[in-house]
Amino acid sequence: MPHEEAESSMSTRREAPKHSSIYRTSAKYLPRYGAQQRQDALWEGGNEALPPMWQQFKTSSDGRTIYQDDALTIVSLKRPLPGVRLDDPGDLAVPGWEWHISPLGRSYFVDHNTRTTSWKKPKPERPAGSLKPEWVIEGHSECIWSLAYLSTSGNIMSASADSSIRQWKRDGEPVGKPLNSDGGAITSMVVSPDEKMVVCGSIDGRLRVWNIKEGSMIGDPWEGHDDEVMCLDWSRNSLEIASGSEDGTIRRWNPNTGRQIAPPIETSHGWVETVKYSPKGDKFMSGGKGPICIWSRDGKLLIEIKGHDDDVSSLCWSKDGAHIFSASDDHTIRKWRAIDGQELVVFRGHTRPVSCLCLTPDERYIVSGSMDFYIRIWDLKTNQAVGPLLHDDRVVAVVMSPDGNYIASAGLDKQIYVWNLEAAVKNGVGADDGDGKLKGRPAQPRVVRPPISCVQSAAQKHRTGKIWQRFLWR
Repeated sequence: MPHEEAESSMSTRREAPKHSSIYRTSAKYLPRYGAQQRQDALWEGGNEALPPMWQQFKTSSDGRTIYQDDALTIVSLKRPLPGVRLDDPGDLAVPGWEWHISPLGRSYFVDHNTRTTSWKKPKPERPAGSLKPEWVIEGHSECIWSLAYLSTSGNIMSASADSSIRQWKRDGEPVGKPLNSDGGAITSMVVSPDEKMVVCGSIDGRLRVWNIKEGSMIGDPWEGHDDEVMCLDWSRNSLEIASGSEDGTIRRWNPNTGRQIAPPIETSHGWVETVKYSPKGDKFMSGGKGPICIWSRDGKLLIEIKGHDDDVSSLCWSKDGAHIFSASDDHTIRKWRAIDGQELVVFRGHTRPVSCLCLTPDERYIVSGSMDFYIRIWDLKTNQAVGPLLHDDRVVAVVMSPDGNYIASAGLDKQIYVWNLEAAVKNGVGADDGDGKLKGRPAQPRVVRPPISCVQSAAQKHRTGKIWQRFLWR
Protein backbone atom coordinates (compact mmCIF):
# COMPACT_ATOMS: atom_id res chain seq x y z
CA MET A 1 0.00 0.00 0.00
CA PRO A 2 1.63 3.30 -1.07
CA HIS A 3 2.84 5.55 1.72
CA GLU A 4 3.16 9.27 1.14
CA GLU A 5 6.32 9.99 3.16
CA ALA A 6 7.46 13.48 4.08
CA GLU A 7 10.39 14.77 2.01
CA SER A 8 12.15 16.40 4.97
CA SER A 9 11.78 17.23 8.64
CA MET A 10 9.22 19.91 7.66
CA SER A 11 5.62 18.77 7.87
CA THR A 12 3.65 17.85 4.77
CA ARG A 13 0.21 19.04 5.72
CA ARG A 14 -3.10 18.96 3.89
CA GLU A 15 -4.85 22.17 4.81
CA ALA A 16 -8.45 21.72 5.87
CA PRO A 17 -10.88 23.96 7.72
CA LYS A 18 -11.16 23.17 11.39
CA HIS A 19 -14.78 22.09 10.94
CA SER A 20 -14.68 20.45 7.52
CA SER A 21 -17.85 19.07 6.04
CA ILE A 22 -16.41 15.55 6.06
CA TYR A 23 -15.65 15.83 9.76
CA ARG A 24 -19.20 16.98 10.52
CA THR A 25 -20.94 14.41 8.37
CA SER A 26 -18.83 11.61 9.80
CA ALA A 27 -20.23 12.24 13.28
CA LYS A 28 -23.20 9.94 12.84
CA TYR A 29 -21.06 7.14 11.38
CA LEU A 30 -19.29 5.96 14.51
CA PRO A 31 -18.03 2.43 13.78
CA ARG A 32 -19.53 -0.16 16.08
CA TYR A 33 -17.55 -2.32 18.46
CA GLY A 34 -16.00 -5.28 16.65
CA ALA A 35 -15.97 -3.55 13.24
CA GLN A 36 -12.27 -2.62 13.33
CA GLN A 37 -11.22 -4.62 10.27
CA ARG A 38 -9.08 -3.36 7.38
CA GLN A 39 -11.04 -1.55 4.66
CA ASP A 40 -10.49 1.14 2.10
CA ALA A 41 -10.44 4.78 3.14
CA LEU A 42 -13.37 6.85 1.89
CA TRP A 43 -11.78 10.30 2.33
CA GLU A 44 -10.48 12.28 -0.64
CA GLY A 45 -7.44 10.55 -2.10
CA GLY A 46 -8.26 7.28 -0.39
CA ASN A 47 -5.52 5.11 1.04
CA GLU A 48 -2.78 7.08 -0.70
CA ALA A 49 -3.66 10.36 1.06
CA LEU A 50 -3.87 11.52 4.64
CA PRO A 51 -7.32 12.02 6.17
CA PRO A 52 -8.70 15.57 6.44
CA MET A 53 -7.05 17.62 9.21
CA TRP A 54 -4.03 15.33 9.47
CA GLN A 55 -0.38 16.12 8.87
CA GLN A 56 2.85 14.18 8.79
CA PHE A 57 6.45 15.11 9.51
CA LYS A 58 9.78 13.57 10.40
CA THR A 59 11.71 14.00 13.61
CA SER A 60 15.10 15.60 13.20
CA SER A 61 16.69 13.16 15.66
CA ASP A 62 16.08 9.83 13.95
CA GLY A 63 13.96 10.53 10.87
CA ARG A 64 10.86 8.68 12.05
CA THR A 65 7.63 9.71 10.35
CA ILE A 66 4.97 11.00 12.74
CA TYR A 67 1.28 11.25 11.84
CA GLN A 68 -0.89 13.77 13.67
CA ASP A 69 -4.63 14.29 13.96
CA ASP A 70 -5.00 18.06 14.32
CA ALA A 71 -8.62 17.74 15.44
CA LEU A 72 -7.64 15.86 18.62
CA THR A 73 -3.97 16.93 18.79
CA ILE A 74 -2.73 13.38 19.07
CA VAL A 75 -0.03 11.60 17.09
CA SER A 76 0.94 8.11 16.03
CA LEU A 77 3.92 6.34 14.55
CA LYS A 78 1.50 4.42 12.31
CA ARG A 79 -0.06 5.69 9.12
CA PRO A 80 -3.81 6.32 9.65
CA LEU A 81 -5.87 3.75 7.73
CA PRO A 82 -9.18 2.12 8.64
CA GLY A 83 -8.59 -1.06 10.61
CA VAL A 84 -5.08 -0.08 11.75
CA ARG A 85 -4.68 0.36 15.50
CA LEU A 86 -2.93 3.71 15.87
CA ASP A 87 -1.78 3.41 19.48
CA ASP A 88 0.44 0.81 21.11
CA PRO A 89 -0.73 -1.05 24.23
CA GLY A 90 -0.31 1.20 27.25
CA ASP A 91 -0.31 4.45 25.26
CA LEU A 92 -3.75 5.70 26.22
CA ALA A 93 -4.67 7.02 29.64
CA VAL A 94 -7.12 4.23 30.41
CA PRO A 95 -6.27 0.52 30.04
CA GLY A 96 -8.39 -1.50 27.63
CA TRP A 97 -8.84 1.24 25.01
CA GLU A 98 -7.62 1.46 21.40
CA TRP A 99 -7.32 4.31 18.90
CA HIS A 100 -8.63 3.82 15.35
CA ILE A 101 -9.78 5.92 12.40
CA SER A 102 -13.13 5.61 10.67
CA PRO A 103 -13.41 5.12 6.88
CA LEU A 104 -14.46 8.79 6.60
CA GLY A 105 -11.28 9.94 8.34
CA ARG A 106 -12.32 10.71 11.92
CA SER A 107 -10.45 9.30 14.92
CA TYR A 108 -12.44 7.20 17.34
CA PHE A 109 -11.71 5.00 20.35
CA VAL A 110 -12.63 1.42 21.19
CA ASP A 111 -13.37 0.55 24.81
CA HIS A 112 -12.90 -3.18 25.40
CA ASN A 113 -14.00 -2.75 29.00
CA THR A 114 -17.56 -1.88 27.99
CA ARG A 115 -17.44 -3.17 24.38
CA THR A 116 -18.36 0.24 23.02
CA THR A 117 -16.83 2.94 20.81
CA SER A 118 -16.57 6.71 21.25
CA TRP A 119 -15.38 9.82 19.41
CA LYS A 120 -13.82 11.13 22.63
CA LYS A 121 -10.33 10.37 23.91
CA PRO A 122 -10.41 8.35 27.13
CA LYS A 123 -9.56 10.22 30.31
CA PRO A 124 -8.50 8.70 33.62
CA GLU A 125 -11.34 8.37 36.09
CA ARG A 126 -10.94 10.68 39.04
CA PRO A 127 -10.75 8.54 42.19
CA ALA A 128 -13.57 8.96 44.69
CA GLY A 129 -12.72 11.62 47.23
CA SER A 130 -9.86 13.06 45.19
CA LEU A 131 -9.37 16.81 45.31
CA LYS A 132 -10.72 18.95 42.50
CA PRO A 133 -9.04 22.20 41.42
CA GLU A 134 -10.32 25.46 42.86
CA TRP A 135 -10.44 26.90 39.35
CA VAL A 136 -9.92 25.65 35.80
CA ILE A 137 -8.81 28.37 33.40
CA GLU A 138 -9.60 27.96 29.70
CA GLY A 139 -8.56 30.13 26.79
CA HIS A 140 -5.52 28.66 25.08
CA SER A 141 -6.13 26.53 22.00
CA GLU A 142 -2.95 24.44 22.23
CA CYS A 143 -0.64 22.91 24.82
CA ILE A 144 0.54 25.24 27.61
CA TRP A 145 4.31 24.88 27.99
CA SER A 146 5.14 27.42 30.68
CA LEU A 147 3.58 29.21 33.67
CA ALA A 148 4.58 32.07 35.97
CA TYR A 149 2.97 33.80 38.95
CA LEU A 150 3.14 37.58 39.43
CA SER A 151 3.74 38.41 43.10
CA THR A 152 2.42 41.97 42.87
CA SER A 153 -1.02 40.98 41.59
CA GLY A 154 -1.26 37.25 42.18
CA ASN A 155 -2.05 36.83 38.49
CA ILE A 156 -0.90 33.88 36.40
CA MET A 157 0.94 34.15 33.08
CA SER A 158 0.88 31.28 30.60
CA ALA A 159 2.74 30.56 27.36
CA SER A 160 1.33 28.19 24.78
CA ALA A 161 1.97 26.41 21.51
CA ASP A 162 -0.85 28.60 20.13
CA SER A 163 1.85 31.33 19.89
CA SER A 164 0.44 33.47 22.69
CA ILE A 165 1.24 34.58 26.22
CA ARG A 166 -1.80 35.32 28.35
CA GLN A 167 -2.38 36.77 31.80
CA TRP A 168 -5.17 35.65 34.10
CA LYS A 169 -6.63 36.39 37.47
CA ARG A 170 -6.67 33.35 39.70
CA ASP A 171 -10.38 32.79 39.01
CA GLY A 172 -9.74 32.67 35.26
CA GLU A 173 -10.68 36.21 34.25
CA PRO A 174 -8.37 37.35 31.41
CA VAL A 175 -6.17 40.38 32.09
CA GLY A 176 -5.43 42.53 29.06
CA LYS A 177 -4.94 41.19 25.56
CA PRO A 178 -2.85 38.16 24.60
CA LEU A 179 0.76 38.78 23.61
CA ASN A 180 0.90 37.15 20.19
CA SER A 181 4.24 35.98 18.82
CA ASP A 182 5.07 35.65 15.14
CA GLY A 183 7.67 32.97 15.87
CA GLY A 184 5.35 30.00 16.03
CA ALA A 185 4.71 27.95 19.14
CA ILE A 186 6.05 29.47 22.37
CA THR A 187 7.96 26.78 24.21
CA SER A 188 9.45 28.66 27.18
CA MET A 189 8.86 31.84 29.20
CA VAL A 190 10.29 33.72 32.18
CA VAL A 191 9.23 36.95 33.92
CA SER A 192 11.76 39.61 34.96
CA PRO A 193 12.46 39.96 38.70
CA ASP A 194 10.70 43.36 38.76
CA GLU A 195 7.75 41.78 36.87
CA LYS A 196 7.72 44.51 34.23
CA MET A 197 8.86 42.33 31.34
CA VAL A 198 8.47 38.80 30.11
CA VAL A 199 10.75 36.99 27.66
CA CYS A 200 9.68 33.99 25.64
CA GLY A 201 11.43 31.46 23.45
CA SER A 202 9.89 29.91 20.37
CA ILE A 203 10.38 27.09 17.91
CA ASP A 204 12.01 29.52 15.47
CA GLY A 205 15.02 29.74 17.83
CA ARG A 206 14.45 33.40 18.73
CA LEU A 207 13.73 35.21 21.98
CA ARG A 208 11.18 37.99 22.27
CA VAL A 209 10.79 40.46 25.13
CA TRP A 210 7.48 42.09 26.05
CA ASN A 211 6.42 44.97 28.26
CA ILE A 212 3.75 43.32 30.39
CA LYS A 213 1.83 46.48 31.31
CA GLU A 214 1.78 47.92 27.80
CA GLY A 215 1.30 44.57 26.10
CA SER A 216 3.86 45.36 23.42
CA MET A 217 7.05 43.70 22.21
CA ILE A 218 10.28 45.52 22.99
CA GLY A 219 12.59 45.79 20.01
CA ASP A 220 13.31 43.03 17.54
CA PRO A 221 13.60 39.31 18.28
CA TRP A 222 16.95 38.16 19.62
CA GLU A 223 18.75 35.81 17.28
CA GLY A 224 21.47 33.29 18.04
CA HIS A 225 20.08 29.81 18.53
CA ASP A 226 19.85 27.43 15.59
CA ASP A 227 16.87 25.53 16.93
CA GLU A 228 13.93 25.72 19.33
CA VAL A 229 14.44 27.56 22.62
CA MET A 230 13.50 24.99 25.28
CA CYS A 231 14.19 26.86 28.53
CA LEU A 232 14.86 30.31 29.96
CA ASP A 233 15.86 31.90 33.25
CA TRP A 234 16.38 35.49 34.40
CA SER A 235 19.11 36.10 36.99
CA ARG A 236 17.79 37.46 40.28
CA ASN A 237 20.01 40.54 39.98
CA SER A 238 18.26 41.23 36.65
CA LEU A 239 21.57 41.54 34.80
CA GLU A 240 21.26 38.61 32.40
CA ILE A 241 18.99 36.03 30.81
CA ALA A 242 20.06 32.47 30.05
CA SER A 243 18.50 30.38 27.30
CA GLY A 244 18.89 26.71 26.44
CA SER A 245 18.06 25.20 23.08
CA GLU A 246 17.66 22.03 21.09
CA ASP A 247 20.87 23.13 19.35
CA GLY A 248 22.71 22.02 22.51
CA THR A 249 23.91 25.47 23.55
CA ILE A 250 23.34 27.84 26.45
CA ARG A 251 23.42 31.52 25.53
CA ARG A 252 23.36 34.50 27.87
CA TRP A 253 21.87 37.84 26.98
CA ASN A 254 21.87 41.44 28.16
CA PRO A 255 18.18 42.16 28.86
CA ASN A 256 18.58 45.84 27.93
CA THR A 257 20.27 45.37 24.56
CA GLY A 258 19.36 41.83 23.48
CA ARG A 259 23.01 41.14 22.77
CA GLN A 260 24.87 38.06 23.91
CA ILE A 261 27.21 38.84 26.79
CA ALA A 262 29.48 35.80 26.36
CA PRO A 263 30.28 33.09 23.81
CA PRO A 264 27.71 30.30 23.68
CA ILE A 265 28.35 27.27 25.87
CA GLU A 266 28.45 24.03 23.90
CA THR A 267 26.99 21.51 26.34
CA SER A 268 26.98 17.72 26.30
CA HIS A 269 23.21 17.66 26.88
CA GLY A 270 22.18 17.25 23.25
CA TRP A 271 19.07 19.30 24.00
CA VAL A 272 19.30 21.80 26.85
CA GLU A 273 15.98 21.23 28.61
CA THR A 274 16.43 23.34 31.74
CA VAL A 275 18.69 26.15 32.96
CA LYS A 276 18.59 27.91 36.35
CA TYR A 277 20.62 30.69 37.98
CA SER A 278 21.72 30.22 41.58
CA PRO A 279 20.08 32.48 44.18
CA LYS A 280 23.24 34.65 44.33
CA GLY A 281 23.59 34.72 40.55
CA ASP A 282 27.24 33.68 40.73
CA LYS A 283 26.62 30.43 38.81
CA PHE A 284 23.95 28.55 36.93
CA MET A 285 23.07 24.94 36.19
CA SER A 286 21.69 23.07 33.21
CA GLY A 287 20.15 19.71 32.43
CA GLY A 288 19.30 17.46 29.52
CA LYS A 289 21.05 14.31 28.43
CA GLY A 290 23.83 13.19 30.71
CA PRO A 291 24.82 14.80 34.01
CA ILE A 292 23.53 17.98 35.58
CA CYS A 293 26.14 20.68 34.90
CA ILE A 294 26.97 23.60 37.18
CA TRP A 295 28.69 26.51 35.45
CA SER A 296 30.55 29.55 36.76
CA ARG A 297 29.32 32.96 35.70
CA ASP A 298 32.11 33.13 33.11
CA GLY A 299 30.95 29.84 31.57
CA LYS A 300 33.45 27.38 33.07
CA LEU A 301 32.19 23.94 34.06
CA LEU A 302 32.48 23.63 37.84
CA ILE A 303 30.91 20.24 38.55
CA GLU A 304 28.98 17.45 36.89
CA ILE A 305 26.30 15.69 38.93
CA LYS A 306 25.56 12.12 37.88
CA GLY A 307 22.85 9.80 39.12
CA HIS A 308 19.74 9.99 36.96
CA ASP A 309 19.14 7.11 34.58
CA ASP A 310 17.58 9.30 31.89
CA ASP A 311 17.36 12.92 30.73
CA VAL A 312 16.95 15.73 33.26
CA SER A 313 13.91 17.84 32.41
CA SER A 314 13.63 20.38 35.24
CA LEU A 315 15.84 21.89 37.98
CA CYS A 316 15.51 24.24 40.94
CA TRP A 317 17.73 25.58 43.74
CA SER A 318 16.98 25.84 47.42
CA LYS A 319 16.84 29.46 48.61
CA ASP A 320 20.28 29.28 50.22
CA GLY A 321 21.80 27.59 47.19
CA ALA A 322 22.93 24.61 49.26
CA HIS A 323 20.70 22.05 47.55
CA ILE A 324 19.50 21.21 44.07
CA PHE A 325 16.31 19.41 43.09
CA SER A 326 15.97 17.68 39.72
CA ALA A 327 13.22 15.96 37.73
CA SER A 328 13.95 13.32 35.14
CA ASP A 329 12.57 11.06 32.46
CA ASP A 330 13.63 8.18 34.73
CA HIS A 331 10.39 8.91 36.69
CA THR A 332 12.19 10.29 39.75
CA ILE A 333 12.87 13.56 41.56
CA ARG A 334 16.22 13.81 43.34
CA LYS A 335 17.78 16.06 45.94
CA TRP A 336 21.50 16.83 45.75
CA ARG A 337 24.10 18.69 47.76
CA ALA A 338 25.17 21.53 45.50
CA ILE A 339 28.76 21.89 46.67
CA ASP A 340 29.85 18.38 45.66
CA GLY A 341 26.89 16.79 43.86
CA GLN A 342 26.20 14.25 46.60
CA GLU A 343 22.83 12.57 46.07
CA LEU A 344 20.73 12.85 49.24
CA VAL A 345 17.19 11.64 48.46
CA VAL A 346 15.40 9.91 45.58
CA PHE A 347 11.65 10.52 45.37
CA ARG A 348 9.71 7.75 43.62
CA GLY A 349 6.02 7.63 42.80
CA HIS A 350 5.51 8.88 39.25
CA THR A 351 5.12 6.15 36.65
CA ARG A 352 6.20 8.17 33.62
CA PRO A 353 8.68 10.98 32.90
CA VAL A 354 8.63 13.84 35.41
CA SER A 355 8.47 17.02 33.33
CA CYS A 356 8.46 19.86 35.86
CA LEU A 357 8.93 20.76 39.51
CA CYS A 358 8.93 23.71 41.89
CA LEU A 359 9.50 24.40 45.59
CA THR A 360 6.92 26.01 47.85
CA PRO A 361 8.09 29.40 49.19
CA ASP A 362 8.67 27.99 52.68
CA GLU A 363 10.55 25.02 51.16
CA ARG A 364 8.40 22.55 53.10
CA TYR A 365 7.18 20.82 49.94
CA ILE A 366 8.32 20.17 46.41
CA VAL A 367 5.66 19.86 43.70
CA SER A 368 6.17 17.77 40.57
CA GLY A 369 4.21 17.23 37.36
CA SER A 370 4.46 14.21 35.08
CA MET A 371 3.44 12.55 31.86
CA ASP A 372 1.43 10.15 34.04
CA PHE A 373 -1.23 12.92 34.34
CA TYR A 374 -0.44 13.48 38.01
CA ILE A 375 0.92 16.29 40.15
CA ARG A 376 2.56 15.02 43.32
CA ILE A 377 3.40 16.92 46.49
CA TRP A 378 6.40 15.75 48.51
CA ASP A 379 6.94 16.61 52.17
CA LEU A 380 10.64 17.46 52.52
CA LYS A 381 10.57 16.81 56.27
CA THR A 382 9.42 13.22 55.90
CA ASN A 383 10.42 12.62 52.24
CA GLN A 384 6.92 11.20 51.71
CA ALA A 385 4.30 12.05 49.11
CA VAL A 386 1.17 13.59 50.57
CA GLY A 387 -1.20 12.79 47.75
CA PRO A 388 -1.58 13.19 43.98
CA LEU A 389 -3.63 15.68 41.98
CA LEU A 390 -5.06 14.48 38.68
CA HIS A 391 -5.08 16.26 35.30
CA ASP A 392 -7.02 15.25 32.21
CA ASP A 393 -3.78 14.95 30.23
CA ARG A 394 0.00 15.09 30.59
CA VAL A 395 1.40 17.82 32.84
CA VAL A 396 4.33 19.95 31.63
CA ALA A 397 4.28 23.03 33.89
CA VAL A 398 3.79 23.71 37.61
CA VAL A 399 4.34 26.90 39.58
CA MET A 400 3.64 28.07 43.15
CA SER A 401 1.92 31.32 44.05
CA PRO A 402 4.25 33.73 45.90
CA ASP A 403 2.10 33.47 49.05
CA GLY A 404 2.47 29.69 49.02
CA ASN A 405 -1.25 29.05 49.00
CA TYR A 406 -1.85 27.87 45.45
CA ILE A 407 -0.37 25.55 42.83
CA ALA A 408 -0.97 26.34 39.17
CA SER A 409 -0.44 23.52 36.69
CA ALA A 410 -0.91 23.07 32.97
CA GLY A 411 -0.06 20.87 30.04
CA LEU A 412 -1.48 19.07 27.06
CA ASP A 413 -5.12 19.54 28.00
CA LYS A 414 -4.74 23.29 27.22
CA GLN A 415 -6.11 24.32 30.62
CA ILE A 416 -4.63 25.84 33.76
CA TYR A 417 -5.64 24.15 37.01
CA VAL A 418 -5.39 26.14 40.24
CA TRP A 419 -5.16 24.02 43.39
CA ASN A 420 -5.27 24.95 47.07
CA LEU A 421 -2.06 23.61 48.61
CA GLU A 422 -3.40 23.28 52.15
CA ALA A 423 -6.45 21.37 50.94
CA ALA A 424 -4.26 19.14 48.76
CA VAL A 425 -1.99 18.28 51.69
CA LYS A 426 -4.90 17.54 54.03
CA ASN A 427 -6.71 15.51 51.41
CA GLY A 428 -3.65 13.53 50.44
CA VAL A 429 -2.02 12.60 53.74
CA GLY A 430 -1.81 8.81 53.89
CA ALA A 431 -3.49 8.40 50.52
CA ASP A 432 -0.42 7.83 48.34
CA ASP A 433 2.38 5.28 48.20
CA GLY A 434 5.06 7.55 46.76
CA ASP A 435 8.16 7.96 48.89
CA GLY A 436 11.67 9.29 49.02
CA LYS A 437 14.58 6.97 49.68
CA LEU A 438 17.70 8.24 51.35
CA LYS A 439 20.91 7.55 49.47
CA GLY A 440 22.17 4.08 50.31
CA ARG A 441 18.79 2.48 50.92
CA PRO A 442 17.32 0.00 48.42
CA ALA A 443 15.68 1.78 45.50
CA GLN A 444 12.46 0.73 43.84
CA PRO A 445 12.84 -0.50 40.25
CA ARG A 446 12.00 1.89 37.47
CA VAL A 447 8.65 1.18 35.80
CA VAL A 448 9.25 0.78 32.08
CA ARG A 449 6.31 1.89 29.98
CA PRO A 450 5.50 1.41 26.28
CA PRO A 451 5.54 4.43 23.94
CA ILE A 452 3.07 7.27 24.60
CA SER A 453 1.02 9.16 22.05
CA CYS A 454 1.54 12.91 22.23
CA VAL A 455 0.22 16.25 21.06
CA GLN A 456 1.46 19.11 18.93
CA SER A 457 0.26 22.54 17.91
CA ALA A 458 -1.66 22.54 14.65
CA ALA A 459 -0.46 26.10 14.11
CA GLN A 460 3.21 25.24 13.99
CA LYS A 461 4.95 23.58 11.06
CA HIS A 462 6.70 20.87 12.98
CA ARG A 463 7.85 19.95 16.42
CA THR A 464 11.01 17.89 16.61
CA GLY A 465 13.61 16.74 19.08
CA LYS A 466 13.54 15.91 22.75
CA ILE A 467 10.03 17.03 23.68
CA TRP A 468 8.50 14.86 20.96
CA GLN A 469 10.64 11.92 21.99
CA ARG A 470 9.60 12.22 25.63
CA PHE A 471 5.95 11.93 24.64
CA LEU A 472 6.37 9.23 22.02
CA TRP A 473 8.90 6.83 23.43
CA ARG A 474 8.61 6.99 27.21
